[in-house]
Amino acid sequence: MLKKILNNQALRNTLFVLLLVAVAGGLSYLASRHSLQRDMTFAASNSLTEPSIALLAELKEPLSITVYATEQDARLGDIRKIIREFVSLYQRYKPDIKLTFIDPEKESKLARDADIQLNGEMVVEYAGRTEHITLINEQQLSSTLLRMAHSKSETLMYLSGHGERKLDGIANFDMGNPFGAKLKQNGYRIAPLNLAMAQEVPNNVSTLIITQPQVDMLPGEVDKLLQYVDRGGNLLWLIDVEPLHGLERLAEKLDLILPPGVVLDPTANEMRAPANWAIGTSYTPHAITRNFTLITAFPSARPLTWGENSEWKRQNLIEVAARGWVSRSGKPQFDKAHDTRGPVIIATALQRNIQDREQRIVVVGNGAFLANSYAGNGGNVDMGMNMLNWLAGEDKLITLQPRNARDATVTMSKTMLGFIGLAFLFVAPLLLAAWGTWLWWKRRRN
Repeated sequence: MLKKILNNQALRNTLFVLLLVAVAGGLSYLASRHSLQRDMTFAASNSLTEPSIALLAELKEPLSITVYATEQDARLGDIRKIIREFVSLYQRYKPDIKLTFIDPEKESKLARDADIQLNGEMVVEYAGRTEHITLINEQQLSSTLLRMAHSKSETLMYLSGHGERKLDGIANFDMGNPFGAKLKQNGYRIAPLNLAMAQEVPNNVSTLIITQPQVDMLPGEVDKLLQYVDRGGNLLWLIDVEPLHGLERLAEKLDLILPPGVVLDPTANEMRAPANWAIGTSYTPHAITRNFTLITAFPSARPLTWGENSEWKRQNLIEVAARGWVSRSGKPQFDKAHDTRGPVIIATALQRNIQDREQRIVVVGNGAFLANSYAGNGGNVDMGMNMLNWLAGEDKLITLQPRNARDATVTMSKTMLGFIGLAFLFVAPLLLAAWGTWLWWKRRRN
């Protein structure tokens, strides 16, 4: 019977068509039940980055986006279509995002009440908070959502009055851009603190940041700083290879020992970086370094060692110079009479329970890595943000740093554009015609 069916051409064709329809129907059913997408564009412009996807998973409440846009924009055309397609990337991972369009020309009162300034402006609402966005890209929207993801508004203060680095300063020595700007972008409030004028470190400070003073601090100022630590205040201390100028008492309280010398790392030379840079590639497992794989660079770092005080639970964060050393001699070569072989610890996290809360402190043997001149190297800013998020108790935000979209713009000269146009209009058709002629001639000969 089977042989008879196989010998019947019409029946075989019928069975083939039925099988093809069954397969197509099965694939259609699976496609309707299971979504499978793959972004093949060069810069993955049709999908979100992993940090943005992880961020959306942290947003437990519904999200509302109201767009004030006309049907057509003089420059962008159908701006609503552009925004709808962009927001759909987020709706894939968070279906409860509500997108609403309002025409600011037809609904001018609503636009005025919402303080709308530009066509296409988006108003994002989440957990009772509202923010405006005027640029349509992943970096802007994800950064806005990251700020909204903060469980509370955090205030960071940095010690001032002694020539310290400023978190809002623009000098190369300061830390205003990109690090300070990134902190503000992620929802932190930043303010200076002069302990010569303030009675104490305010209680609403989430974390106090201390950078290298250039002149001696007064004993009374140090007293207020130690009282803050005794109360359980969180602290980020960035120590450069310079005198402590009165902060020796703080080092003693933390049981911190600061050996003399600068870390020299042969890896820096291999990467064509300055000889006095230490390159961070090895990170001890910790909430701050979880899933952190970026290279960090520390100009003129100093080593950190500790006493045996059991009051603090310590965990090293960054180890550098596995093949390097701590140079006390100042020579570019290892001097076994004065220098100490690596690896070298340059960052440590401290914890203890005090007054029914967990106190957190991070000490880094380098402040320049977050300075305006150097913060753009590798993952320096990301490491600094991880440290501040952990100190502020925002552990869940440590791995949620949205990154700038990769620049996929191709710039070509008029000559290059003309050459490409000529190739597609004339060269390619001629090649196809020649290939077809050759195939025709070859078949004719056979």
